[in-house]
Amino acid sequence: MPSASQRRLYRFGLYEADVRSGELRKNGVKQKIQGQPFEVLVALLERPNEVVTRDELRERLWPQDTFVDFDHSLNTAINKVRDVLGDTAANPRFLETLPKRGYRFIAPVQAQDVAENKPPADGGNETAKIGVIDLIAVVAPVPSPTATAPAAGANELPQVNRTLGRTLFALIQVMYLSFYVVALWKLNEGFILAPWLLMAIVLSAVVGIPMRLYLLTAAAFDYRKLGASFRRLWPAVLFFDLLWALSPFLLARLIGFGLAFGACAALLYVPFSQRTLIRMTYSQ
Repeated sequence: MPSASQRRLYRFGLYEADVRSGELRKNGVKQKIQGQPFEVLVALLERPNEVVTRDELRERLWPQDTFVDFDHSLNTAINKVRDVLGDTAANPRFLETLPKRGYRFIAPVQAQDVAENKPPADGGNETAKIGVIDLIAVVAPVPSPTATAPAAGANELPQVNRTLGRTLFALIQVMYLSFYVVALWKLNEGFILAPWLLMAIVLSAVVGIPMRLYLLTAAAFDYRKLGASFRRLWPAVLFFDLLWALSPFLLARLIGFGLAFGACAALLYVPFSQRTLIRMTYSQ
């Protein structure tokens, strides 16, 4: 253990965990993480590339005389660690789950004991100033490429705050649900004249409403396999989104052709923005 005049730092990727202060920083910016998730992260950083069992984590975080729903509490802590690191269980870059065994930190880790040397009482030694820092670096073994190599293209997009990504994705689903509901509501008001157009709207709503409700609830409950599910639904999402991108032209007489064209151009971008949000939020 570091002495009282030292503090242990763990560096991995863009992150730095300061054990003494209980802080996690990314590129120097403090990240929001609570005590128990941080303790779980430190326990894994202390033994990179090794399996840390759930029982070991329980003994470290919750003594035997503590009454707590251990499984739920540990799962919550692990999920919060993954949230702050922008990681996923399906395609981990940092934290790997080993079913029925435990967890393993798979990224390269640097462990450093940072000692702050105080000057002597007389202050006569110029080299012993407050703030002089001795770094003792211990580089953890680098895991094999097969264990940690990210999927092709996994690093081409920046990681996004999971809550922000889910919220934006959910808002897009709410927007499309509003389109379907309003279009069905206004069918009797006569702005749709062609029978084939009416049929296209009804059929797309019949398929689109359940699909949007599924995507909305999956994002709301942070379904961990949403990335894989969205990838399977992508052809249908793209087809219906491009179809509904033409809907502003139905209102061209009311809003003008120029505004209808601009709205159409924006809607043509939306399906691809959904796909990008999913790839950034659920890296799969």
